[in-house]
Amino acid sequence: MSPHSPAAMGSSDEGSLLRAFDDDDEAIRDQAIIVTGTPIYIPQSIYQPYTEADRVRYIEKADLKEPIIFKTAHPDQWGIALEDALRAKMKDLLDKDDNMFENCGPSVSIRLQWPGYRAWTKQIPTMDFKSPKGPITRTKLAKNIANCVKRFIEEKEKERMEMEADRRWRVGTRYIRMEDLILVSLHHISKGSWQPQLRLRTPLSEIQLRRLQAPAPQSNA
Repeated sequence: MSPHSPAAMGSSDEGSLLRAFDDDDEAIRDQAIIVTGTPIYIPQSIYQPYTEADRVRYIEKADLKEPIIFKTAHPDQWGIALEDALRAKMKDLLDKDDNMFENCGPSVSIRLQWPGYRAWTKQIPTMDFKSPKGPITRTKLAKNIANCVKRFIEEKEKERMEMEADRRWRVGTRYIRMEDLILVSLHHISKGSWQPQLRLRTPLSEIQLRRLQAPAPQSNA
């Protein structure tokens, strides 16, 4: 998330909050232990409410929580592949049964500010309605985020990127897929909104080769 993006402009209070978000991001990137995948992060901007009143209400006066970090063992690293999260293959996720979003409302918004596309959001429940009912766990949260990213890619694959967009970040079957991504952390960026920090599991060079490959011809048989 870049401090030079349009989202990073505004009042001094607002600017200090945005710098705090950027500091969180940079600290996590600096400290993150990476064993698999790449050190390349998706360069998202920081979500901002549209009006000054909403910025005051939902950011400046909100009790924003610390980032949630997804760490694994075997290998010991920060980040879990979204593909594994979606398939619930998370035996190596640390603190996987910890409760998330305690004392929150019934849902939160997961927001993606993916470069080249309009801002996207989807609500996820904060409660697990199994018996006994309780907050969702870190495992369930990772799976919910993976589902959000999968839905985002499925929807945005049908849309054109913005005119000046960097085509390296295009999403879709022949571009960046859900399987190409690792979930590193989740950031509380406004009262009811959280934004995931993602890094590439697959090198951009491999994704670009995939883009250049012609689709396989359909059989007439």
